[in-house]
Amino acid sequence: MVLPAGLSIAGGVREFARATPQAVAVVDGDRRLTYAELGDRSSRFAQALLARGHRPGDAVAVLLGNRLEYPEIAAGLAKAGLVMVPLNPRLTAAEIAFIVEHAGCRSVIADEALAVLAPDVEVLATGDAYEDALRRADAADPAVPVDEYAPFCVAYTSGTTGDPKGVQISHRSRVLTFYATALEYGLGPGRRTIAVAPMYHGAGFAFAYAAVFCGGTVSMLRSFDAGGALEMIARERAQSVFLVPTHAQLIRNLTEDPAAAADLSSLDTLFFNAAALPKALKEWVLDALPGVGVHELYGSTEAGVVTNLRPPDARRKAGSVGHPWFATEVRVVDADGHPVPPGEPGELYSRSPYLMNGYLRNDEATAACTTPDGFLTSGDVVVVDDEGFITIVDRTKDLIITGGVNVYPREVEEALATHPAVVEAAVVGEPDDRWGERIVAHVVCRAEIAPADLDAHLRTRLAGFKLPKAYLFTGSLPRNAAGKVLKRQLRSGGL
Repeated sequence: MVLPAGLSIAGGVREFARATPQAVAVVDGDRRLTYAELGDRSSRFAQALLARGHRPGDAVAVLLGNRLEYPEIAAGLAKAGLVMVPLNPRLTAAEIAFIVEHAGCRSVIADEALAVLAPDVEVLATGDAYEDALRRADAADPAVPVDEYAPFCVAYTSGTTGDPKGVQISHRSRVLTFYATALEYGLGPGRRTIAVAPMYHGAGFAFAYAAVFCGGTVSMLRSFDAGGALEMIARERAQSVFLVPTHAQLIRNLTEDPAAAADLSSLDTLFFNAAALPKALKEWVLDALPGVGVHELYGSTEAGVVTNLRPPDARRKAGSVGHPWFATEVRVVDADGHPVPPGEPGELYSRSPYLMNGYLRNDEATAACTTPDGFLTSGDVVVVDDEGFITIVDRTKDLIITGGVNVYPREVEEALATHPAVVEAAVVGEPDDRWGERIVAHVVCRAEIAPADLDAHLRTRLAGFKLPKAYLFTGSLPRNAAGKVLKRQLRSGGL
């Protein structure tokens, strides 16, 4: 029996370093990296770490923003058989220390400006020290063999319910995600995209690195600015771009006509994740960019991409996140685990090749979110219509029970977003002696508005028991790296 070659996230870099060595792989401001250079530098980085005593299977933390070195570091770690532990640069030193210790990281690769946050382990900072290490290293690809089911990465959750959990993601999971992404969102050979979302986050990394894995070009956006993002799309002639709903809202705040603000004629595909686009915002995106195919996908760090709503149904099924993605099975069940009929809310589970290997050193948490036959809970309540389209109703933990009646915050948020003065809203439940929980809306407005006017607007769209008991006006909503609203901070008065 001949065994097939295993999948590795270094594979695409190796292939295109041979096939299209002079093609540009990565752009970062004035810096350009060809595939030949990406292949060479990633091999040198791998050799440098092995020469420093790292052994296959060791974990290495990466504390970087979006920059040219990120793809070569990821590929180099894979070539050396090492495991990447991406760190959010916005974490505190104490939070970073917890993750580095929990993952057992031998060293930290850090941006020069961030190296001060690294704990007491070996640190290799970008800049002169990093470039010197690469110059001195052997240029040969070490080609350390790695089981495709072994983790290439341990990505830590944001810790919304206690200490962060380390999500183990295999080479096989991510490689299949890259190929499916190229097929679905147009990130193949010769195509151009932008790393808009942070690469330390699962989706940001997957959709940016997919470009270099599949022979395209990725341009690094160091930090999001609506005008800067539009200018980069025009300058780099980007074709497929991944955004989160917040990005779309910021662009709309800048201009109602983005195509007039910048030359977006190269753009043909947008794909959104993090949270379902509010219907009013999605209608604006479709109207403002009529020649662009808009996808809306849904997933998680643990499950990968679960569903996708494709452009032909983007307007007709606005509010939905589509059907299960390639090679993905889903279940929607009630509290007793029984399948629910179309139109009835239930908890979403999925099973696919993209699922995590489990939480690092946390078998209890892994068991709590998986079934014996390999399905993983999303923690989200959804409704499936009679055509099989899935709509996210809300997080199970965000459900509000007021006066014994269930209220899904997303329904209230969608209704608020239809008011012309409202930019966005987040609805939470707060303890109430009479009702058990009362509904509180945190609202971002583009113009001043009275709570009574919002009440009047909602009464034409929602039953009376779904109306907020209080409106709290704010300039912005707290979000994590993926762009998801941190409702725990709203409930605790964190604004």
